[in-house]
Amino acid sequence: MKQSLVLLFTVVASMFITVQLTYAQKQDVEAISRKIERISEGLVGRIGVAAQEIGSDKKITINGDEQFVMASTYKVAIAVVLLDRVDKGELKLTDLIDVEQETMVTGDGAIAVNFVHPGIKLSVANLIETMITLSDNTATDACLKLAGGPEAVTKVMRSIGITDLRVDRYTSEILRDFYGLPDKAYASVLAEALTKDPTLAAKQPLRNLTFEQEDPRDQSSPNAMLQLLLAIDSGKALSEKSREFLLATMSRTRTGNGRLKGLLPKGTPVAHKTGTIGGVANDVGYVTLPDGRRFAIVVFTKSSTTSEADRDRAIAEVTRTLYDFYYLQP
Repeated sequence: MKQSLVLLFTVVASMFITVQLTYAQKQDVEAISRKIERISEGLVGRIGVAAQEIGSDKKITINGDEQFVMASTYKVAIAVVLLDRVDKGELKLTDLIDVEQETMVTGDGAIAVNFVHPGIKLSVANLIETMITLSDNTATDACLKLAGGPEAVTKVMRSIGITDLRVDRYTSEILRDFYGLPDKAYASVLAEALTKDPTLAAKQPLRNLTFEQEDPRDQSSPNAMLQLLLAIDSGKALSEKSREFLLATMSRTRTGNGRLKGLLPKGTPVAHKTGTIGGVANDVGYVTLPDGRRFAIVVFTKSSTTSEADRDRAIAEVTRTLYDFYYLQP
């Protein structure tokens, strides 16, 4: 009888401790969510955040199910689908792909700026590298075509259980629509428009409010993008070889040093992909803590009329807050 009472007491005590810990964890998550909302006020119009330590089931979200323009962060999804084709043996990373002049997308991309004459061939690996690390739009459109087009990317997302992320257009089409150019205006017409009116890009941030709210294409919720990051890392979306290739590529990203990386301790390993269009500034990826633990993070912004520096600062503040939170967790 005494042994039974002791056992019962032990079970009840264990249940009480579990409940207490769960409640404490919930309080921690709520507190950090409130802090993130406070630090982003005035820096962005609206922020969406989703973060999770790798191997944990504790997720931190702010506006996690709301839709946001992905901008160039959608290139992560494109890379996944293209690498999936490599995993299936339909393509090789060493395959050389023609990059035709008429497919060049204007802007500050490395390919369009540096290769002004016909006759360019790049390997699949180098196209992915340039798409991710430099956010080159010419490389992106080539990668998206190799992946099977926008519908194919969305279809693969659905196949791995991601329902709130959609890819609808090539980057040349997104830019065409953003700048309000004719329906059939692609890269060359966009280049001509920008040449005639160099201030066109500067005029667009105020237009992003309409652009992002009235057009549901190429959008994702923070939770859906987090789902994709976790699927990549776990091996659900890609083979181990392709996973390592993509994470290594994302670790070499050269854009957005003031975003996820902005306030982290010098030398913190970060593998990420940025996205920018009009008043939208995004960054998604993985951050490694000093003890080797890692967390996946998505920070989306929208409805912003603030400067890009302010939006970068908001992303940096959010990332540092989560970095400190996860590092101090047992």
